[in-house]
Amino acid sequence: MSMPNYFLIAVSTRQHLELCLKYAMAGFTNSAAGVWTFVEIKKGDFISFLHAARAFNLYEVVDKRAIADFEKMPPWPPVSFRESGKLYHFPFRLHLCPIREFCESLVRPEFAYVAENLLLRAGYRKTHFQADQTTLQNVSQMGSLWNGKLQSLEMPPHTTFEPMFTLDKRNERVPFVFQFQETILQAAIKHWLSDQSNFAKFLSINGFGELSPDQLEVLGEKALSYGHVDILIKDRVPIAQAKKIIAEVKMNEAKPKDLKQLKGYMDELGRECVGGILIAKSFTKSVINEAYKQNIRLIRYELHLDLQSPKRFDEICEDLVLKPL
Repeated sequence: MSMPNYFLIAVSTRQHLELCLKYAMAGFTNSAAGVWTFVEIKKGDFISFLHAARAFNLYEVVDKRAIADFEKMPPWPPVSFRESGKLYHFPFRLHLCPIREFCESLVRPEFAYVAENLLLRAGYRKTHFQADQTTLQNVSQMGSLWNGKLQSLEMPPHTTFEPMFTLDKRNERVPFVFQFQETILQAAIKHWLSDQSNFAKFLSINGFGELSPDQLEVLGEKALSYGHVDILIKDRVPIAQAKKIIAEVKMNEAKPKDLKQLKGYMDELGRECVGGILIAKSFTKSVINEAYKQNIRLIRYELHLDLQSPKRFDEICEDLVLKPL
């Protein structure tokens, strides 16, 4: 059984935050970032809300729903972002069970993992941030156990749907069908690794069979000064040193620049980085030759689904295969 993950959900306005707290719900926009967040977070995971450099409350995710009639659905008013000028609604929703109540500044050691990500990204500019198990253990002792009452949100009659993904731009119909992008592939790989048997096999084929899967955790998009790591595997409870394995994910053919990028991350992490893995659909000959010299593992991902036609995220996860080159 996989351990739950912990995410901080960035909320853009105080009004939206108050509605999230009032109804114990998180909402994500009808956008690529919104659907990515929705599929990455699973039932059983934990979340806190993030606004104005403060973390609010601890919740368990108890249900996930995508609302088809989203333009008319409460509680959040639509938002418009200056960059695109588009009006966004909130079809993707997490229903939450309150666990702990707190309002804490991110400027404290317990939030160092997330604060570093924010600092290196020069602000939020992201829907969600995954924190490590140490952060979850810390917030599990903050504030007090929830003792309040939630207000029930009255929803008009509505239907739900499962978002789908396709490689064919002509079949895209946001928010029901999105183009299959690298972030969705990364999320699928993380879901695949959340299965302990898959994770053990992944470690073994990459030469890390001596590491125990239950002593490691799989995290997404860790910011470094050189850029951000797509997938970070690290000691769940570091003692004396924190072993790290990093993986870079490319949707198509991996190029020499991708190998150079991964090597830059490994060099920045230093001796605690025990290995680097490049995951891609295929590899150029120069990448294969250079990876061997750099002791970087190459993994080919395979999807036998016909992604020209739309597929659900769970279908993608079930079909995914990772093979060493």
